[in-house]
Amino acid sequence: MSLPAVLRERLRLPVIASPLFIISCPELVIAQCKAGVVGSFPALNARPASQLDEWLAQITEELAAYDRAHPDAPSAPFAVNQIVHKTNDRLEHDVEMASKYRAPIVITSLGAREDVNAAAHSYGGIVLHDVINDRFAHKAIEKGADGLIPVAAGAGGHAGQLSPFAFLQELRRWFDGPIALSGAIANGAAILSAQAMGADLAYIGSAFIATNEANAVQAYKDMIVASGGEDIVYTNLFTGVHGNYLRPSVKLAGMDPDNLPVADPSKMNFNSGGNQKSKAWRDIWGCGQGIGAVAGVVPVAELVARLTREYEDARAALEMKSRRYGAPMRSFSA
Repeated sequence: MSLPAVLRERLRLPVIASPLFIISCPELVIAQCKAGVVGSFPALNARPASQLDEWLAQITEELAAYDRAHPDAPSAPFAVNQIVHKTNDRLEHDVEMASKYRAPIVITSLGAREDVNAAAHSYGGIVLHDVINDRFAHKAIEKGADGLIPVAAGAGGHAGQLSPFAFLQELRRWFDGPIALSGAIANGAAILSAQAMGADLAYIGSAFIATNEANAVQAYKDMIVASGGEDIVYTNLFTGVHGNYLRPSVKLAGMDPDNLPVADPSKMNFNSGGNQKSKAWRDIWGCGQGIGAVAGVVPVAELVARLTREYEDARAALEMKSRRYGAPMRSFSA
């Protein structure tokens, strides 16, 4: 199955920048889209709820102006992330706002609902649903999602435990639609690797936290630059759902990252960011295992330029190997 036009025609790199709670803001989304990758944000980041209208107006107007000024290299589409969970009492309002501005892509998380999917489909939008196992993937497609985001081991924030190799091979046994792989992807070679394993796109989050446009405190960005894969701890303590967090931030909050208690999943609350005195994501900072590739805090355009160079270098190296061994290489048409 070929990619939908919205994921194929205006991307300069096969990447979706994942929605980052608190961190993704209009400035970050706009910079990502202008750089040629899908920019996204959680609807819940706009607070109060009325601010979502303002954010969507800003994003659509600025990208439209950019496209008029750059007809030969228009911006990539943007995506709105909806938390489809019973604790999200804003969902109906936020879906209405996304429909009002005809968000090209809707990313759904923590539940799948046919009415949310139908709302996006009503104006021609597509829905990608993030999942942590094959069972949830089946449910998402049965309820009308167009594509999947397998959140594999090592992804930042709420993440699963399956190897991307195992996860993708299970999904591709029955699903031939769009797949954006998430999990420790932070350089161009990893983007190409995701495609080689069967994904269409890479889903990248943590690397974008360490950018100038991200709405994160400088200490958070600096901690990402200074940390590596060993500095990530996996726990459900902070929201009731397992996720990956920066070990140094857990220590700064006065806790032992190697001896964290297990939370009651029934207490999860995604409007408040958790019920702990030290809250995710305000004090306990989410992050994935791929951050060893992040060497400094840079503008989004510079990060995407680096990823693009690395991607092309990896393609060239693979093409050389394929000629040596006589195996044709799959190509990406942006």
